[in-house]
Amino acid sequence: MRIFDMNLMRKYGVLCMLFFAAVAQGQQTLTLEDCRRMAMENNKGLLMSEEKVKAAKSMEKAAKTHYLPSISAKGGYMYNSRNISLLGSDQMLPVGSKMADGSFGFTPDQISNQWTMLPNGQAVPLDANGMPFDPAANPEKIQWKNYAYIPKDAFEFDIKHLFFGGINASMPIYLGGKIREMNRLAKTSREIAENQLDEAASEVLFHIDERYWQVVSLSAKKSLAESYVQLLRKLDDDLEKSIAVGVATVSDGLTVKVKLNEAEMTLSQVDDGLQLSKMALAQLCGIGYDVAFTLADEKTEMTDLKDFVSVDTEVNMENALSSRKEVQNLELLGKVARSNEKLQLSRFMPSVAAVGGYNISNPNLFNGVDNGFAGMWIVGVAVNVPIFHWGERFHTLSAARSEKKIVQYQLDEAREKIELQITQAKFKIDEAQKRLATTMKNLERAEENLQHADVGFEAGVITVSNVLEAQTAWLKAKSENIDAQVDIKLCNVYLKKAIGQLSQEN
Repeated sequence: MRIFDMNLMRKYGVLCMLFFAAVAQGQQTLTLEDCRRMAMENNKGLLMSEEKVKAAKSMEKAAKTHYLPSISAKGGYMYNSRNISLLGSDQMLPVGSKMADGSFGFTPDQISNQWTMLPNGQAVPLDANGMPFDPAANPEKIQWKNYAYIPKDAFEFDIKHLFFGGINASMPIYLGGKIREMNRLAKTSREIAENQLDEAASEVLFHIDERYWQVVSLSAKKSLAESYVQLLRKLDDDLEKSIAVGVATVSDGLTVKVKLNEAEMTLSQVDDGLQLSKMALAQLCGIGYDVAFTLADEKTEMTDLKDFVSVDTEVNMENALSSRKEVQNLELLGKVARSNEKLQLSRFMPSVAAVGGYNISNPNLFNGVDNGFAGMWIVGVAVNVPIFHWGERFHTLSAARSEKKIVQYQLDEAREKIELQITQAKFKIDEAQKRLATTMKNLERAEENLQHADVGFEAGVITVSNVLEAQTAWLKAKSENIDAQVDIKLCNVYLKKAIGQLSQEN
């Protein structure tokens, strides 16, 4: 009675693949490139990063406009409840004469005061008490004969309806380097946003590759579990026949049935894990959970993967460090810190700007107070010189310099950590390749051992327990071989991510 044949097993595996391929004809088959493309198109984080890049580009363009003059128009209307009056009441102004020196004065016939002669021969007027006085020192004692009447209404102006408007322009001449540094900051911010987009894309590809190969691994393990269950079912059927003719014992049959139940339970667990992994992959790709799909590499026998899992572990550390987006972003943040330091220094510098414009109002004051529109041009230069601010500018400058040092420390720390990541990734690849070689040898020995157990059982020199042990050893060796081959694929992904080369092109 021959219960195991490797050629038969391989044929059965091919038939299973053909059967499942026929069932899956209505399913969508996805390659790794398909999954990557869909994930890049549907990932919300990438869409947000793309919008951040657009925003940074717009801010960069906005910063360049600060070199240009700004022009603005303004206008308005105001209603006032009262008019303006320059006089509080009607006024009486004395009527005098213009003196030879151009000053205001009077002649004796223009006043009612009596006059007298001083001992020095000077004529002076007398006040109401008959005392001489100096008109310049005491003008209130002068008794004028004639007055000019000025009514209050003549100096009242209608401003109840006030209209105003204008066009103004300003042009920066010198701002201590503020505009230049603002443009550098905007450019650096745009570069940081682009790097963050690339970093986010790399992270998406990393998770896609990881999920993809996990699904492939579980799919292969499911096929392996199905093959193992089929072997046990055949062994169980053969033992039932042997027990019926008295060749095998009931105990042998029960032992196989227990193993069969365990194998079926394992198959169910693997199938559940496969479905959950496919759901996780579907979520990353933006596929609905109810959409059935298979992966192209699910149809590839895992033993063939060794032909395309070789990895080049020769890495130029400096090139790898410069390719990492984290390092590039920290270097750009260093530029931001330097520009911020220069911005703080510019606050100690004077600011100079040219200003100009045309303003119009109604009423206007160009020809008295006129209820009509009139305006004027203005041109000038505005200068602002900082003098004293209680040391506030010195403190902000000191803070900016500290921020610059912090970024440099962060960059040094990131380089050290990335070097460690790359070294560990290379070590894991070497370890995975050794593990693959070991599992391949173990699998060959397990297959050979199973063949000998099959022959021995047929000859009656090997017990059922020995056959079950050989089958279990083969199952373990096959499973470890699948893990080792997928592990190399994942280690390859980890290394590419560590050296900053994980992209859709590779």
